[in-house]
Amino acid sequence: MTNASSDSTAPTLIDIILPLEQSEDTSAQKTAVAAKLGCEVQQVVDLRLRKHSIDARQRTIKVQLRFEVGLGKLLPPEPELAPHYQPVPANASKVIIVGCGPAGLFAALRCLELGLYPIILERGKDASTRRFDLGPILKEGRVIEDSNYCFGEGGAGTFSDGKLYTRATKRGPVRTIYETLVAHGAPERILIDAHPHIGSNLLPKVVMAMRESIRNAGGEVHFGAKVDSFLIHKQSIVGVRTTDGREFLSQQVILASGHSARDIYAQLYAQNIRLEQKPFAVGVRIEHPQALIDSLQYHTARGKARPDLLPAASYRLATKIDNRGVHSFCMCPGGFIVPAATENDEVVVNGMSLARRDSPFANSGMVVTVEPEDTAAQRPEHGVLAGIAFQKSLEQAAKQFGGGGQIAPGQRVTDFLKGANSTNLPETSYFPGITPARIDQILPEWITLRMRRGLDIFGKQMRGYITDECNLIGFETRTSSPVRIPRDAASLQHPEVTGLYPCGEGAGFAGGIVSAALDGIRCAEAVATNITTP
Repeated sequence: MTNASSDSTAPTLIDIILPLEQSEDTSAQKTAVAAKLGCEVQQVVDLRLRKHSIDARQRTIKVQLRFEVGLGKLLPPEPELAPHYQPVPANASKVIIVGCGPAGLFAALRCLELGLYPIILERGKDASTRRFDLGPILKEGRVIEDSNYCFGEGGAGTFSDGKLYTRATKRGPVRTIYETLVAHGAPERILIDAHPHIGSNLLPKVVMAMRESIRNAGGEVHFGAKVDSFLIHKQSIVGVRTTDGREFLSQQVILASGHSARDIYAQLYAQNIRLEQKPFAVGVRIEHPQALIDSLQYHTARGKARPDLLPAASYRLATKIDNRGVHSFCMCPGGFIVPAATENDEVVVNGMSLARRDSPFANSGMVVTVEPEDTAAQRPEHGVLAGIAFQKSLEQAAKQFGGGGQIAPGQRVTDFLKGANSTNLPETSYFPGITPARIDQILPEWITLRMRRGLDIFGKQMRGYITDECNLIGFETRTSSPVRIPRDAASLQHPEVTGLYPCGEGAGFAGGIVSAALDGIRCAEAVATNITTP
């Protein structure tokens, strides 16, 4: 059975499976396509790769390929992917967008397409300047609190990997997100790979190009513009005020400030704007030698180099222990662990990787789900912000037991499972360094117990995963926001503040670059609809 359409104008799409060693061989590709179509090989004049996926579940690794096929003729040229945005009309309605992460950037680009005037307010710096602000946190253990791995142009994803894989395919046009990124300089390979990834060395240039598209069309992007209050009149938003006293006025505000902008939640709470608690997850970064993960996932002997056609191996692990999820999160093959703190009294760790994913380390979050009732019981005095208080307490504990700066507490996974001290620790990619600590005792008991049982299960699923070569590094706390800023399902406006559009990860409606970008598009479209049909 083929994917060819009966419509003569539709492309002929064929799925084939080839052994790894033949997957890049044009002759083998054409032979397999011809066999699938039941035609002569000579009739397959042209092939264009549309999807590439590696299947390593068995010892014989296979590659699944989808081709657009030119039968008897060459395929027509691909349309150029380049940014084309019309200038903002002189009478365009202004839309304030708080935050320059994927939700904010894609909301602004969609505003341009809809004839609206986007004004982005970003507390941090542009991506080029922001890169230099990572030096102090890495080398001195000093956090620049509005310019770091979490805050600044492009949001938290800019310098923490750029993974684009998403299961949010029902939320909107995922391919449009990829094409927009390619139009702004991302590698075309993201249009093909089953698990697309840009890399922290390439993504900053992409987000800077997106910013220039916004400005070139007449939109505004302001850096160092930290919002500290919302201007509300008769339950309708009329603008925002920044810490330097500037007021930006509009009756349409898209709030896309990201999951680490805790001051935004505090300000909304102080202004009696309704918030809700939501589930999130906390835990550690778990780090192995990449060669070990390669050997486990590709069924090869340890020490044998993986074939050039195979990328650094990844994994995904998940189970449920006593009604709480235990799972890997944001797995970074060939990656690094980085300090993601946003204040100087805390240590937070996250993962990232470059485009080549050629680090000798593999890391992933290993986290336990936290439900609202868990934090409400432990931090009742904080009300709806109890989850944030819980996150903060773990981050401050990591600072205390890390021993200074951004040095993080670490424990061998085998010692964590036994409840023992680690007298020394394996090498790590975490540049500020790690020091032995009893992570099993620092974490709350109800998290430690679930994580131990989860790790035991994962060790049986991936024989060799539990090893003395593996570090647990504390703490991974910024998996998602513990708070949701509610919105009406139809209008996407806050149910109590007309014109305020909670958006993206910070509002609790996305989880990653692509889903945040899709939510930004949805909010821009909701603004346009609500302006024209009040």
